[in-house]
Amino acid sequence: MGLKRKDILGLEEMGVEEIELILQTALSFKDVLNRQIKKVPTLRGRSIVTLFYEPSTRTRTSFELAAKIMSADVSSIAPNTSAVVKGECLKDTALTIQAMKPDLFIIRHQASGAPQFLADLVPACVINAGDGMHEHPSQGLLDMMTILEKKGRFEGLTVAIVGDILHSRVARSNMWGLTKMGAKVRFIGPSTLIPPEAKDLPVEVFTDLDEGLDGVDVVNILRIQLERMKKGLFPSVREYAKLYGMTRERLKLAKDDAIVMHPGPMNRGVEIMADVADCAESVVIEQVTNGVAVRMAMLYLLLGGADDAVTA
Repeated sequence: MGLKRKDILGLEEMGVEEIELILQTALSFKDVLNRQIKKVPTLRGRSIVTLFYEPSTRTRTSFELAAKIMSADVSSIAPNTSAVVKGECLKDTALTIQAMKPDLFIIRHQASGAPQFLADLVPACVINAGDGMHEHPSQGLLDMMTILEKKGRFEGLTVAIVGDILHSRVARSNMWGLTKMGAKVRFIGPSTLIPPEAKDLPVEVFTDLDEGLDGVDVVNILRIQLERMKKGLFPSVREYAKLYGMTRERLKLAKDDAIVMHPGPMNRGVEIMADVADCAESVVIEQVTNGVAVRMAMLYLLLGGADDAVTA
């Protein structure tokens, strides 16, 4: 069984059944990661190209590891060591690579809409690994998988997404995915870091952290994206940490069994204090492991891997 689509560009456009299929497939693939020999022939003979125009550790590594575990051939292209530094545009780069007949592109780009542009241009499948301030679907899905493992459901849960919502593609993918599955989502942050369109989105908005954390089941803390910011969005990093940094004391406002999430990389001492990052309620490491499983599922479902994918 596969997805009835060529590309995965965002969770806003995905249906509930598609999201459920990816999550259940990822849960099956996670068993492979616990084996001593982490290799299945699922995508043998398939070729995948990663094209990352922005820095990445977790996303790029987990996509490449996912592909290699399933025996696909992976080629990684970094713009700073490719013809991009000579002035080649995305279109020409994509058409050149497509001429080599890959089956799938994985692209991260600083411009919102770049994956859609690529998907319209090439016959190969395309996965959005993060585009501008638009979406990051694989991160949204791995966050959802982690919540599902820890809570067993989405219906009736309240998930607080805290921090730099304005610049966060992770927040948008989480919002679309979680609300489709029956969870309630809260955006919490300073008013200058809440997108203007939030009033039209299926979320509750809080500018007071303590008020927003009251009674939530999940706390997903976002990194302050200083590299995307214009000056003046908040007084200082120290002031932000004082008003919105997640401390053990503030975490007590959530439910007793609440879990703490962070998509990484973490700025310890800014949006999250060290004793929260490393606390028993933190599932940050599980998120990373689930990232490999989710990305295995995405590749498998788009490329139509073997039926004996997990048992091989």
